[in-house]
Amino acid sequence: MPELPEVETVCRGLEPVMSGARIVRVEQRRPDLRFPFPERFAQRLEGQRVVRVARRSKYILTELSGGEVLVMHLGMSGRLSVSSLPKGSNAGPSRVLGDYIYGTGADPKHDHAVLYLESGAAITYNDPRRFGFMQLIPMAELAGHALFKNLGVEPLDAALTPAYLAARAHNRKADIKAFLMDQRHVAGLGNIYVCEALYRAGVSPLSPASRLAGRNGSVNARSEAMVPIICEVLNEAIKAGGSTLRDYRQSDGASGSFQEDFRVYGREGEPCVRPSCGGTVRRSVQSGRSTFWCPKCQK
Repeated sequence: MPELPEVETVCRGLEPVMSGARIVRVEQRRPDLRFPFPERFAQRLEGQRVVRVARRSKYILTELSGGEVLVMHLGMSGRLSVSSLPKGSNAGPSRVLGDYIYGTGADPKHDHAVLYLESGAAITYNDPRRFGFMQLIPMAELAGHALFKNLGVEPLDAALTPAYLAARAHNRKADIKAFLMDQRHVAGLGNIYVCEALYRAGVSPLSPASRLAGRNGSVNARSEAMVPIICEVLNEAIKAGGSTLRDYRQSDGASGSFQEDFRVYGREGEPCVRPSCGGTVRRSVQSGRSTFWCPKCQK
């Protein structure tokens, strides 16, 4: 599943194409994805101008001039690609900008929705597994909507501080990895980047979340170190265009490259990359998800 850096990369690819553009035509090619498309989906989008494209957690938010927000989630295998049309043509997308090569998603039979812009560009949503979804929500109701009302702070915002993390982790018995992946605490963190952040911090993913807090929920050395490390990992991944694992690609079809810098994720049985550690990366399963870590230097 695309995580925060991948979704942020897609948003940054869509922003210069969609922001300020008018949606002139919408093709909805099936009635549903993970959930049914909104009622009158195409009619509610056509004629709208895109005010801006943003991200909240793992959701792509396309704010529309009519006061609604097109909320998109990529699910397990969804992606949005930007393509161009021949001038004056009403045909489907003819050329994808960049290297449009990515596993199962290349099959156009999985193109489930296409947004045609006044500029001649087209935004195509392709999703072989159909675990993604699209919703239209009034902007005034967005913060209180079921998808968003319980989300925690954004990990790249100033609101994520050692004090916030310590207060949330105080007396928590859940393991620290589950705590960091809980969207009610920090929105958008996923399996890959939590594994990488915990490795850099030298913290075992099996340790209790309460280790991030001192007495009475005060800041300690671990919470002080964890916040900048989380930001460091995410920013490096965004700069690299995310991580390409199985299905994920950027909006122009190009691969992300952060997987080339993984220090533990996917490296089971390999030597720890930390100098003088001498440990071996282990894979454990937590809540049904693979955890990669070095038992020798992550305590």
